[in-house]
Amino acid sequence: MPKKIRDIFDYFDEMIEDMQKEFEEFERELMRRASTSSTGEIGPYVYGFRVTVGPDGKPQIQEFGNVKRLGSKPVISNEREPLVDIIEKDNDIRVLAEIPGADKDKIKVSINGDKLFITADAQDKKYSKTVELPAEVDEDSVKATYKNGVLEINLKKKQQSFKGKEIKIE
Repeated sequence: MPKKIRDIFDYFDEMIEDMQKEFEEFERELMRRASTSSTGEIGPYVYGFRVTVGPDGKPQIQEFGNVKRLGSKPVISNEREPLVDIIEKDNDIRVLAEIPGADKDKIKVSINGDKLFITADAQDKKYSKTVELPAEVDEDSVKATYKNGVLEINLKKKQQSFKGKEIKIE
């Protein structure tokens, strides 16, 4: 019997089913928290996702917010994970992060190899995100700006120099 070829819609169907199950579990967790809360207040809860199609043709999901998964249980954090876009072009990488309400001087950005770390405080919110970059970057070339709630970080890729040895053919 020939193997069924899956198309992108099969992947989307699976993702939607998984998300429905996760939302049902999250709803149960919210109801449990509301019934055990001493103040009667719960939230705010922020959860979102973005679906893109990767270079291999398979959908990729990027989650953001303060609701995370730990195994099959939702975990609610005091820190929100901002939505981040990574745009790679030639030797440049541009990272855009949505951090609404933060003051520029309360945003911290650091880099280590191919990882970018973003933390910020905004009135009653905290943001935290570790971004895996598509390549190692020149740490001295990093420039960051913040305007209208959007942090833009521009990076240059490390130049890969060929350090090989030519081999003489006999």
